[in-house]
Amino acid sequence: MEKWSLMTIAALLGLTVRWTVSLGSYSGAAKPPMYGDYEAQRHWQEVTYNLPVRQWYFNSSDNDLQYWGLDYPPLTAYHSLLCAYVAKLIDPSWIALHTSRGYESQPHKLFMRATVLVADLLVYIPAVILYCCCLKESSTKKKISSALCILLYPGLILIDYGHFQQMELYHSLPFFCYLLGKCFKKGLMGKGLLLLMKLGFTVVVSFALCWFPFCTELEQISQVFRRLFPVDRGLFEDKVANFWCTLSVLFKIKTALPPGAQLKLSFALTFLSVLPSSIKLTLQPSLKGFKYSLAGCALSFFLFSFQVHEKSILLVSIPVCLLISEIPLMSTWFLLVSNFSMLPLLLKDGLLLSYIVTTLAFVTVCAASFSIFEKTSEDDLQLKALSTFIRRYIPWFKIFPKVIKISFLVSVILMGILTLMNVTLDPPQRLPDLFPLAVSAVSCLHFLFFLLYFNIIAIWESRGSQNQKKTS
Repeated sequence: MEKWSLMTIAALLGLTVRWTVSLGSYSGAAKPPMYGDYEAQRHWQEVTYNLPVRQWYFNSSDNDLQYWGLDYPPLTAYHSLLCAYVAKLIDPSWIALHTSRGYESQPHKLFMRATVLVADLLVYIPAVILYCCCLKESSTKKKISSALCILLYPGLILIDYGHFQQMELYHSLPFFCYLLGKCFKKGLMGKGLLLLMKLGFTVVVSFALCWFPFCTELEQISQVFRRLFPVDRGLFEDKVANFWCTLSVLFKIKTALPPGAQLKLSFALTFLSVLPSSIKLTLQPSLKGFKYSLAGCALSFFLFSFQVHEKSILLVSIPVCLLISEIPLMSTWFLLVSNFSMLPLLLKDGLLLSYIVTTLAFVTVCAASFSIFEKTSEDDLQLKALSTFIRRYIPWFKIFPKVIKISFLVSVILMGILTLMNVTLDPPQRLPDLFPLAVSAVSCLHFLFFLLYFNIIAIWESRGSQNQKKTS
């Protein structure tokens, strides 16, 4: 009973922080002609409510795709339509075709905030609470601490309540590999085949229900996919903290290679980077390996895939949040970097104060709940299996706790300095994007390190389990 009471308090605290942040600025406020992601979400409600389904993804006089044309999957469009029905009941002018473009008012702002808050209240927060309650080999205190840290992660709060986006795609491969591996493990000539058929049927039916309105014509399908995968936009946009943007500082890849070659190179690097953990997860499916593969695969897509946005780092942060009770220091470190990587976007939206306050609150809770500076041993870092293997050939090798602590502190100080420079200094006229590029490059180097780290654990985790069984 006490556990559920404390979980409820954690959930209420998460909701309070979300609503407090939502009272601040939002993307594109009073900035015509495009107005930002706030207007994009409002406009999608306008389009989905006033136009028939077959016109949602097509350019027309009533649906100018150059003005925040719908470029998210059908499920997002259905969510926009649901919100539009509620908006229509409150004030029809919010979604009136054409005349509502750029609409801004305090009541509508509260409505848009409420759409995210209700989704969090009905889906996200209960899912976090349920996950933390189901954590095995964890004390009640640890479960509550995990829930509190996840709910206070600032990146998701600042983006969801300033840009109104929730996204999903990068995690599909680990789900596929894990479930396929479970089928293989049960045997494809017996129970495994039955499980595979059930999973296949579920996927096909779910896909059919979601996509049926768009599958009536081949032109419809192709147009939706063109909107979902806009290869014409180029390899990357803005100053995103991925490999291609960082590489462009030294090598102008967007001008040196034709678009087709960029697409093929991006696909090749993404595929190769997700391959090791995916193969391991298929051959040896485990819940632990699945979680690390989620983080590693999502990070691979963020770093190497085509047309990535700054906000896409949230798709990596969500699975890393699930690891905070297992690797508290490294999870906290990654989540801080992910939040920092979106600094130029947050500054553009006037969210500096919210960024600082939520970040400090998150670090404080993580440090107090998990004593993160004491979690630097090989066991705490989940690297004992790898270290044991290496010491067979290099007896003196060990993970130095002090090195990890110092690296973390240097990283935090560097992020603090770059934040201060972005806020207080004007860049040289010759290099107007110097500070945002510095944020992207520093974040990208961190992400490359974490990609290696997550993959090492994903690939070596079963060896650690076997060693523990032998020791027992």
